[in-house]
Amino acid sequence: MSSRLRILIGVLVVIALAFVGWRTWSGQHARATATGTVADTTQAGLRTVTLWFADAGGDSLVREVREVPELEGLHARVAQLVEALVQGPAHGGIAVVPNGTTVLRAYLDDRGQLTLDLSRAFQQGFHGGSREEDLIVGSLVRTIGSNLPEAKRVLFACGGAPIGSLGGHLPLDQPIDPQEGF
Repeated sequence: MSSRLRILIGVLVVIALAFVGWRTWSGQHARATATGTVADTTQAGLRTVTLWFADAGGDSLVREVREVPELEGLHARVAQLVEALVQGPAHGGIAVVPNGTTVLRAYLDDRGQLTLDLSRAFQQGFHGGSREEDLIVGSLVRTIGSNLPEAKRVLFACGGAPIGSLGGHLPLDQPIDPQEGF
């Protein structure tokens, strides 16, 4: 047999083996997917969060549990929670955090105090009374407390400056403990 013929036969054998291997793998993969034996990766990289919104009557807060992408870093996680609150509930309830509110900075000190610096839209978008102020602050504090156990207290700032109150009814110049109500 000539060397050219041997090479040609060798190449054909390799191609045939590769084709058989591919068919075998793809057939097993398709059967495994159809029977559900392949691991479900749709949940990979997700975390469950609890968000707090006003109830339909605007009298109290109700919780909503949802899945969100897993993010690294405190700022990204806090910003994700605030963004979800601004976007509103998926299953009833009312969004109370003013539209356009974003997290400028989130800082957690060694005592567990989270300083939450929100955009000016937080103050500028508030147009309510004492109950609305309670609901907005409660929505933020409860959401942070439910999802960031390391945050023992929340101190608000707005546009890089301390904020005394959102609407004059609830003092925000002192840290708020997420476990103390709302």
